[in-house]
Amino acid sequence: MRRMTYSRSTESLSVVLMALLALLVALPASAEWHRYSDTAMTTPVELEFWADESVTADVVAREVFDVFHRVDTQMSRYRADSELSALNREAGKGPVNVSDGLFKVLQKAREVSELSEGAFDVTFGSVGYLYDFRAGKQPTDEQVATGLTRVNFRDVVLDVSGQTVAFRQPGMLVDLGGIAKGYAVDLGIEVLEAHGIRHARLSAGGDMRLLGDKRGRPWYVGIRDPRSGNDNAVVLPLEDVAVSTSGDYERFFVDDAGERVHHILSPSTGRSVKGVQSVTIIGADALTTDGLSTAVFVLGPEKGLKMVERLPAIDVVVIDDKRMMHVSEGLVPPEQ
Repeated sequence: MRRMTYSRSTESLSVVLMALLALLVALPASAEWHRYSDTAMTTPVELEFWADESVTADVVAREVFDVFHRVDTQMSRYRADSELSALNREAGKGPVNVSDGLFKVLQKAREVSELSEGAFDVTFGSVGYLYDFRAGKQPTDEQVATGLTRVNFRDVVLDVSGQTVAFRQPGMLVDLGGIAKGYAVDLGIEVLEAHGIRHARLSAGGDMRLLGDKRGRPWYVGIRDPRSGNDNAVVLPLEDVAVSTSGDYERFFVDDAGERVHHILSPSTGRSVKGVQSVTIIGADALTTDGLSTAVFVLGPEKGLKMVERLPAIDVVVIDDKRMMHVSEGLVPPEQ
């Protein structure tokens, strides 16, 4: 009897264990926030997203970061083997076939250039390549004057039918530093969406995309105070938008005369833009907001806000050199 009782108990226990196992399999997988960081395109890349265990978070993060490294091999001015460097070497001789990605970015650059009447101009590289911000070196007036003869976005010929690019002026140099990171951020968001991610934050330097909200509440995005280290000048509650900031504190040095020499150059003078400390653009995609943040910085508060007010679903925050904040109508609180 004891042996029979023991056998039945063992059988019952097995049934219970199998039932519990089936229940555990049927239960929904636990979900949590995943956070990752990397360095690509000469800038820190940060990723945060919500996913359950059906998603292999490490795999998703690697695919996102791979996007940035791939765009770097296409559009970096610092790599001699990049597609952009090859274009700069060959396009002055005749049309050059380019990848879909590079052509798309150049098309958007042209669009922002026309919209801003040349305030944004990727051919500023013809002067910009003469600066060395790490070494604190800037070109002479004569060098700037020579380089400016090659700064004209209209001399970049885009042939849609053949997907080719040609420069009308030999020696012209294109720099995509003011727009390529935004493009990479958008591609990274596409990777997340393809994996079913619905809540995420992806940033690369001054460019960011927010996917959805932060699970029932907004993402809080700080706009840095340009002269107070890591303090914020303002914090905005946002969701499902792109945010791009251009600031004179990102890459700069102070010259012998005590002047701040920074990387946002005026296409008309070849020198660092004065009158603005930072510009933040909020819109639907980072490719657009990245280019517009530079354009508004060059235009200045008055002209920049006028341009933005003509654009649907675009907002801006400008901090000028007097530390005054200027915002577009879409960010003004409604009257009580």
